[in-house]
This record gives sequence, structure tokens and C-alpha cells, in this order.
Amino acid sequence: MTTKTTTTVQDVRDVPLSDALGERYLAYALSTIVSRSLPDVRDGLKPVHRRLLYAMRQLKLDPASGFKKCARVVGDVIGKYHPHGDSAVYEALVRLAQDFAVRYPLIEGQGNFGNIDGDNAAAMRYTESRLTEVAQALMNGLDEDAVDFRSTYDGEDEEPVVLPAAFPNLLANGASGIAVGMATNIPPHNAAELCDALRHLIAHPEATTADLLRFVPGPDFPTGGILVDEVATIREAYETGRGGFRLRARWQVEKLSHGLYQIVVTEIPYQVQKSKLVERIAELMGERKLPLLADIRDESTEDVRLILEPKTRSVEAEVLMEQLFKLTELEIRFSLNMNVLDASGVPAVMDLRQVLKHFLDHRHQVLERRSRHRLGKIRHRLEILDGFLICYLNLDEVIRIIREADEAKPALIETFKLTEVQAEAILNMRLRALRRLEEMEIRREHEALSAEAKELEALLADPLLRWQHLDAEIVEIGVRFGPDTPLGARRTGFGEAAALPEMPVEAFIEKEPITVVLSQKGWIRAVKGHVEINGETKFKDGDALALTLCAQTTDKILFFASNGRFYTLVGDRIPRGRGFGEPLRLHLDLPNDAEIVSMRIYRGGGKLLVATGSGYGFLVAEDTVVAQTRAGKQILNLSEGEAAAFCRTADTGDTVVTVGHNRRLLVFPLSEVSEMTRGHGVILQRFKNDGLFKDGGLSDVRVFSAADGLQWKTEAGVRTIPDMTDWLGKRSQVGKLPPPGFPRNNRFGFEP
Repeated sequence: MTTKTTTTVQDVRDVPLSDALGERYLAYALSTIVSRSLPDVRDGLKPVHRRLLYAMRQLKLDPASGFKKCARVVGDVIGKYHPHGDSAVYEALVRLAQDFAVRYPLIEGQGNFGNIDGDNAAAMRYTESRLTEVAQALMNGLDEDAVDFRSTYDGEDEEPVVLPAAFPNLLANGASGIAVGMATNIPPHNAAELCDALRHLIAHPEATTADLLRFVPGPDFPTGGILVDEVATIREAYETGRGGFRLRARWQVEKLSHGLYQIVVTEIPYQVQKSKLVERIAELMGERKLPLLADIRDESTEDVRLILEPKTRSVEAEVLMEQLFKLTELEIRFSLNMNVLDASGVPAVMDLRQVLKHFLDHRHQVLERRSRHRLGKIRHRLEILDGFLICYLNLDEVIRIIREADEAKPALIETFKLTEVQAEAILNMRLRALRRLEEMEIRREHEALSAEAKELEALLADPLLRWQHLDAEIVEIGVRFGPDTPLGARRTGFGEAAALPEMPVEAFIEKEPITVVLSQKGWIRAVKGHVEINGETKFKDGDALALTLCAQTTDKILFFASNGRFYTLVGDRIPRGRGFGEPLRLHLDLPNDAEIVSMRIYRGGGKLLVATGSGYGFLVAEDTVVAQTRAGKQILNLSEGEAAAFCRTADTGDTVVTVGHNRRLLVFPLSEVSEMTRGHGVILQRFKNDGLFKDGGLSDVRVFSAADGLQWKTEAGVRTIPDMTDWLGKRSQVGKLPPPGFPRNNRFGFEP
């Protein structure tokens, strides 16, 4: 017989699912913000970085000691303090040791820790590490009750909530992270400049961010580079805590023989992988988008050295570099978002002054706590020394009590009015300390500690003295990591973008003659050179030639479609090769029911005559039809069932001639045609019909000079009729039968 056991749930609550999910998601979001993504404004560290440094300190990996395997460090971190994956912890350790990723490395690495090309570090079992002087400065005072400690995740140990941070790490090394609904991105700065700003803020508590920018002019990236932002832009970013900085590579010109030169890039922007940068430049060269650049070579060793060879000696280096800045990551925009956790763990976007003020407040609190801790230690030691002095003054009696009394400790306390601490210290004293010289040492120590205690009491009683003490500490940090040291010298310079005229993208394309071929089914290709398209030109089965055009790779090609829209494509973007090309619709958003009716080179400043098959049209400035997007630009509005059919050059004459499928020809002045930017147009030639195209519609249209006479092309050549009186009329008339010998296809043959 089996017994069924039932479990009764004591706490059952009816909660809407949305509330339950919201509560749990909020807990997750807060955990991500506080415990992973955002740095603390006081020490500039995230929990994983703080735990790494603390674990290495516990392993005694100070700068003067030897290295230990990174696997040992990572094992201690994830075993005692950080219950996460070892790869994440090791990646954090590696980054703190990379001098191209961190302005002031907190860890000194031995072995392969990656490089600026983007190569990964070796496995943790192969690499070794120890702390740097900067990390040591961050942790000075941990044993002196400078900060609070909390239990680790398993409750078996303790870890610091925040580090004492004698070094302004948040701004000096920067930080980046993405949390739930918020992110942070802080660039590195120069520590000596930060110390100057901190000292100014101590002396002038009401100083503004603009005042502090006299000392901190901008970021100082570990990979150097040149900041090319205006002062007003930088100031606005620091005053709001949000903004960005334009950072360019540092370059110089090296003269060669015979008047040649090469450009040498010695510093690249922060967080740009050199190998990918070189690949991108090579790719652009292959796409013929860098016509001024002949070659690029990477001659880097430990220092960056990229060689750029111009196409010819006549190429200006500034123009070539401006082109590269525009098209590659030789120029980047580094965003600023000073979103950090304050002392109470609340995220906030702070300006420069607030960040520095929070750091000073933290250092002030650390100074108070260390001073109280030291004062307590001194008082405890003075208490013991007072007992020792009493012992020396009554040495014989003390020895007698110890030898004869059953309980020496109570007897000593009662006889000499000692405290428990003093009596215990006397009983633990070694016999060899009972000499006259030792008594003199105790008195000197007593005097020195008494003087130090008075200084500490005065320090704790006077805020002004505490700020003066902090000022001295900041001066010491500024000297240790100042501009006279290899680590502290400013690396990022300041400059201005070259004041060169704005150059279109076409100016950076290598100019070559091409022949553009468009098939009836919409396949487009470019043939090198200006060649005649004849019967030997191959097309797909069932396809044939529709339009052809001789152009240059730098030309803008205008496509006029039957839907009344103009599309624009630079000649360099048209596919080349021996094949059939590509569908034009891969490059333009051309509807399936629309066809290209005209293809021409954009010349600028001219006028065009556009017309529908039903006989409506108008003049439009060529500059207004250039499209900036794939979707094109609507110019000719169409009625239902109507289609655009013609686009002709209109600035080559003063007269318009039209001919319909009904073989009626009309000549009228160009001045009668309205000029618009967009519309349906006016009637060019009227057709006798009850509906569209019943009488055939418009077959061809041409703009010409009346002085040249009426002309059309035949197999024998161009035929001209000087006297056009019989066909001269007004716009929107029906027209008359064309002259004898006019082509049966009703076309003039002068496209475009």
C-alpha cells in the first residue's frame, strides 16, 4: 500500500502576469546596470575589474614581485569573487593589460596579449600577469578601513565595495558598456591634466566645467591621433555629458627621390583594428574609389607605420588624406556618454565637473576613514607604550609580582592601575627587551606617535587641512604619472580639418571612358572604352539592345522611366565585364511595370523637354531631376493609363517639332512650352480620338534651331527643309502630313 504525500504552498498570491514579468525584468535590468555594465564614478571600475585587481593583490602580485599564470588569477577570481565564465574574466584581464586599449594599464602582461591588428591573446595557461603602479595606487589603503567590504557570493570571504582610488581612473582610462536601456562610453584622458583640474576644483569649489576645460582640453587616447573638433563642440560635450569627438590618424609626408613622396601614417584612431583598416583601403582601391592612391603597405613593427603611395607626384597629400578620412576609419567619431553609478549606486549622466567632484568627495571620505583608522591604531599603541613605561619605572616590582603571584595579570592591573591591554602586553614582553636602550626607544616611539596623533586629530577637526592634504596627494599622483614620464606624456594632439573645398564622390573616381549598354529586358553593363555596339554584342536569349551611351566612369547617368521618374547612377557603379551585366533594378528601385525610355549624361545647367505618349509635356531644368536615392525623383505626373515616353535636350534650339503615330507633323516655338519642376504638362500636339492612343499618340519630338531648318536622318544622310511654313503652327494643334520622304517609322533619328 502506497501513501500519497501532498505539499501545501503557504504563500499563494494572485498577480497579473504583466506585473510579475515587469518585477522580474526590472530586477534583471538593475543587476545588469549595477553589477556588469556601468562603472562606479569613484574608482571607474566595473565589478569584474575590481575583483580582478583585488584577487591579484591577495596573490601578492605587486609590481615588485614576479609574474603568475593568468589561469591562476582567473581561477581565484571566479572561485572566490566573480561567479561567471572564465573566458569573460580573462578577456577583461587581457584588456586591462593592453597598452593600445587602456591609457594607463592596470595589469602588466607577459606573453601574447594580442595586438592592434585585432589578433587575440594567447590562452590563459600561456600568459602571466602582475599589477602595475597605477593599480597599486587604486588599492592603497585597503588595509586601513578606507572603504566598506561586503561578503562574496558564497559568504566565505569578503571583497571591497569600491577601491580607495588615489588615481582618477574613470576619466584617465575611460569606460564603455551597454546595459538595459542605457549605455556608457567615456574616452581616456591625460592623468596629469586631470590632476591639475582636480587641484583647481579644490581651490575653487564653484568652478564650472568651462573653467576646468582649461586644464582638460580633451581626451588623450592610448593610440594617439589628432582631435579636429572645434573648442565649442568639445565644451558642449563635457558640459552635457553627451557628445562626440572627431579623431583622425596622425600622418606625415616623407620626401623621396625625383620629386616623389609617400605618406606615412604613424598613429591610427582609437579602437580601430589596423589590419581591417588596411583591408578596407585595399578594397576601395579595387573598387576604383581611390583614384589618387596607387598603393598601401603595412611596414609596422611595434610602432604603426602605414605607407600610402600617391598615384602621381602632382597629387596633393592633403587632398588624398581628406579623401581617405571621408571614406575610411582613418577618421572616426568617438561618442561621449558619461553615464555612471554614483556613490549610492544610482546611474546618472554627469558632466565633467560632477565626475571630478564625486571623485574628490570619495577621496575626502577615504582620507577621513584612513585617518580615523590610523588614529585608533596609534592610540592603541600609545596605550601599550604607557604600560611599558610603567613597567620600566617599576621593573623590580613587576618582576616580583610575575614570579610570586598566582594570577599575575589581575595583580598588575590592581597594583599599577593598568588596563587589560597594558597588562597583557607586559606579560608578553620578552626578557631581552628589559634593557635600558629599549626603554629609550619606547620613549622616542611614544613621542613620535603622540605627535602624529595630534596631527591626525587636527586633520580630522579641520576640513581645510583635509583638503590641503588631498591636494598634496593629487600633486604626488600628477608627478608620478606626469608629462615628464613615458606613460604620462600626452599622445593625442589637437588640430583643424583642412579647409579644402567640398568635393563630390565622383571626384574620387578614376576617370575612364565606358560605353553603357541597356537591354530591352533591363540588363545593364559598361564596356571599357567608347565602342560601337553592333551585332557581335551578345545578349541573353530573347533579349536585345535597347539603349546605348558613351560616357565616363565619373559621369552621372540620368535614367528617365515610363512612370515619370528620373533615376541617377554614377558611371563607376555600373557593372563591367564580359557577361550580360546585371539587372538595373538591383541598383535602382524601378517598379516591375516601368521601363527606361531615355538614358543620358547629366551635364548640369541645361533644360530638358519631357513628354508622355499622349502628347503632354513641359520643360524642366536638368539640375532639378538629379535623384539622390535609389527611389528616384518624380517629375512627370501621369494620368491613369498614361506613360512617359520622351526626354529630349531642350537648350539646343528655339523650336519644337512633334510627329504622331497618325503621321501628322507640327512645328511651333519652344517659348509656348511651359517650364515646371513637376507636373502633368501642357498639350504639345492634339490627337483626334475619343480616348488615349486611339489616334496613335505621340511618335517623336525634337527641339531644334529654326535657322537650321526642319531636319531628319535617312540612310543617305541628313535631309533638310529650310522652309517650314506649311507645318508651322501653335502648340496643341493637330498638325499636317509630313514632307515627302519623311521616314515611315515617324522618327527624326536625332536622339537624345
